[in-house]
Amino acid sequence: MSAAIAVAGALLVAGPAGASPNPAADSTAQTTQTPLERQVLPAGNGWASEGTGTTGGSAAEAANVYDVSTKTELLAAFAAGNQAKIIRIHGSIDANTAPDGSPLTCEDYAAGTGYSLAQYLQDFDPATYGRDQEPAGPQENARRLAAAKQAKTIRWDIPSNTTIVGAMPDSSITGAALRINGATNVILRNLTLRDSADCFPAWDPTDGTEGNWNSEYDLLQVINKATHVWIDHSAFTDAPNLDSSQPLYFGRPYQVHDGAVDVTNGSDLVTMSYNRFSEHDKLLLIGSTDSPTRGDPGKLRVTIHHNVFENVGQRAPRVRFGQVDVYNNHFKVTEDSAIPYEYSLGAGFSSHLYAEANAFTLPDGISAADIIGRYKGTAITTIANAVNGKITDLRAEYNAAAAPADQLAEDTSWTPTLRTHVHPAQAVPALLKDSTGPVFTAGGDL
Repeated sequence: MSAAIAVAGALLVAGPAGASPNPAADSTAQTTQTPLERQVLPAGNGWASEGTGTTGGSAAEAANVYDVSTKTELLAAFAAGNQAKIIRIHGSIDANTAPDGSPLTCEDYAAGTGYSLAQYLQDFDPATYGRDQEPAGPQENARRLAAAKQAKTIRWDIPSNTTIVGAMPDSSITGAALRINGATNVILRNLTLRDSADCFPAWDPTDGTEGNWNSEYDLLQVINKATHVWIDHSAFTDAPNLDSSQPLYFGRPYQVHDGAVDVTNGSDLVTMSYNRFSEHDKLLLIGSTDSPTRGDPGKLRVTIHHNVFENVGQRAPRVRFGQVDVYNNHFKVTEDSAIPYEYSLGAGFSSHLYAEANAFTLPDGISAADIIGRYKGTAITTIANAVNGKITDLRAEYNAAAAPADQLAEDTSWTPTLRTHVHPAQAVPALLKDSTGPVFTAGGDL
């Protein structure tokens, strides 16, 4: 390990993020300083603290602490197994690279498959191929082959009992589709994840009334009965490769990104705290489908607190089945946002979403009634939330604008208990102004 890395690692010490009513004071409020990578989720900090809690790789032996600065080193650390491990990321790691570190482009993935976007567009143009006919044949087969090559390169699984942290202010992973896939006891902190762009989106003519392009990759998936996951002080963004900069094909945006963090397929007990989500459309999907066959009923318990959502389009979150606690977050939409705003809180099939003391900062043209989207949900709880500084009954505003058949009742089925300090909604924007995402002081502390 280099001297520079040793110094950076030594500086990363702080108290449990989110444990203090004032997050900016966390690093000075501890009587005993614990290195960032050795910290565990504090008791009572969201659903991930339920039962055995979430400790990640905090107990790792020295031989299982990995300082990585390349894709090869990171994948080797992931391959080390499920024993307690700590992975500290230095600098920026690009997923779209070959084993020798050279960059890989969409053309590289398509090479040898026969795929051509121009040919794909010609073959499946709805004007001639059919408005409701799904793509099939040589070009669709070639697209799938090219997509499989990219997936093999950028889709990485984080194993159980792992803490993965950014060791420097600029620590980031670009282009990866990270998964916590059936794993348990994982902590991800102080890291920027960006631009998991799909080179080969699929055209689905049955998606919506006009069809849509669907991409494959999320920045982070919590999937297949993964459990006890803490995602903290990290940043998630598409920038600078925004979907809004992509062309229109078949009259629809050529969307190359999917979710930021999705929790699906029976996963459970997740806490997301003090993260910054920005410049992304479909953000947090909690729940796989409306069908119970994916193992979602009784699972999908997620806490989302003290995060900033800036210029995101929708699904912040969208929920099916799960008990999801959303409190003390700041949702911001600026006048010049490149991401079209649709809604923030999505009440999906059999969802139980509890939104309390959140702050919404919205420009003219977006009203309090727009904050909730109904997707077969029947109930939602909204308490003491603020819109542009004014306490507002979000459910009442939604219902006043909705058709009678789309009204949402108050959800009285549960009340969250696993919480840190709940601040007044009007205090949240100032409180979170400089304390979300990867946060380093001059001394290097979180």
